[in-house]
Amino acid sequence: MAGTALAAGVLTVAATLSLGLAVVGGAAVTAQRTAGAADAAALAAADAVSGAVATETDPCALAARVAAASDATLSHCRIDGLAATVEVKSAYAGLVAASRARAGPPEQS
Repeated sequence: MAGTALAAGVLTVAATLSLGLAVVGGAAVTAQRTAGAADAAALAAADAVSGAVATETDPCALAARVAAASDATLSHCRIDGLAATVEVKSAYAGLVAASRARAGPPEQS
C-alpha cells in the first residue's frame, strides 16, 4: 500500500514538472517567433519608406500586416527618416512576449 502511494506521488510530481517545462518551452518558442516577427515588420516598413518596395500602403500598416502573418500584433510603429522602429507582441498560455526591432540606415554617432 505504501509503495502505491509513493508511486502515485512520484507520478504526480513528474507530470507537474513535465507540464511546467512544456509551458516554459512554449513561451521560449513564442519569444523567438515574436522577435522574428518584429524584425520582419521593421524591415518591411523600412523598405516601404526607402522605396525599395513599391507600395502605396502606409509603412506602419505594411508592418502590421507582416506582423499579423506571424500571428503577432504590432503595438508600436515609428518612422524616423528612412528608419523604422516597431514593437510587436504575441501571447502564449496567458503570457505576453514583446519584441522591438529597428531597420534602416545605420544610426549616426
